[in-house]
Amino acid sequence: MTVDTLAHEIGKIAQNDGDYQTAIPQLLMARRSGRTEPLSCMYMLGLAIVAQGGKQVTLGEQVTTYGPGQSLLATVDLPVVSQVTHADVATPFLGMLLKLDARALVQLAADMDLPPLQRDHPPRAISLGPLQEPLLDAVIRLIRLLQEPQHIAQVAPLIQQEILVRLLTGPHGPFLRHLIAAGTPSHQVAQAIAWLKLNFSRDVLMDELAERAHMSPSTFRQHFRNLTGMSPLQYQKQLRLQEARQLMLSQALDASSTAARVGYESVSQFNREYSRQFGAPPQRDIKRMRELPGGGVVQAL
Repeated sequence: MTVDTLAHEIGKIAQNDGDYQTAIPQLLMARRSGRTEPLSCMYMLGLAIVAQGGKQVTLGEQVTTYGPGQSLLATVDLPVVSQVTHADVATPFLGMLLKLDARALVQLAADMDLPPLQRDHPPRAISLGPLQEPLLDAVIRLIRLLQEPQHIAQVAPLIQQEILVRLLTGPHGPFLRHLIAAGTPSHQVAQAIAWLKLNFSRDVLMDELAERAHMSPSTFRQHFRNLTGMSPLQYQKQLRLQEARQLMLSQALDASSTAARVGYESVSQFNREYSRQFGAPPQRDIKRMRELPGGGVVQAL
């Protein structure tokens, strides 16, 4: 199995520019025939692989560039800026994303004899590592399973569990385990992030978030920024704006209704922050998004 084999398998499914949801709900694919503009989107807990071309992902001040032969793991849900940097018609960008189940990871890690966490592996929200052959082999087998739809329900969970094992025991393992090990600062911040994602439209006090993470406000703020590259309030704003964009794309809401839905009391403030985040006022940005491959559906690939 080689990265070229992976590109061939993705290319058989993603034959035109766009994003592709597959019969395996956690598995998505994408194709682009040229460089793209930087696009704000959410990266969920998952494994992203570029089979052909190149990408750049910006989280706060951290810029990660990766291409064939590398795998990128997002260990928590993150608002990022994503851009295809290497692609043309002859050699289009081909990529895939496999969303991961946090509960399955926790259960699997508990059942495995994993080495203790080392201090030389600090927590990291985005982990970049080599695409090792056993992991590549499992990913290709998962994609090829799409050709046998009658077996997906029974076999896909087995291959996905194998992929989790490969991740926990491979280069990404230490960063994953920081997030799922109960009592670690990263795990506590991840729990606060999960709560914030469900309550982002509320006016949330820093003390309340810190209390949920069982930390002092200053310690919580430091660990949160170390992990995500931004403050909790900046993260909340990103969640609001990302949700606002999706609401306007999927439900055709106007800016005023959307602002209220995501927690803004001032429509003018919403318009300012939206323009700053996405580079254009809401109406113009939504029109531009609808003209993108995939009709404006933003996938974290």
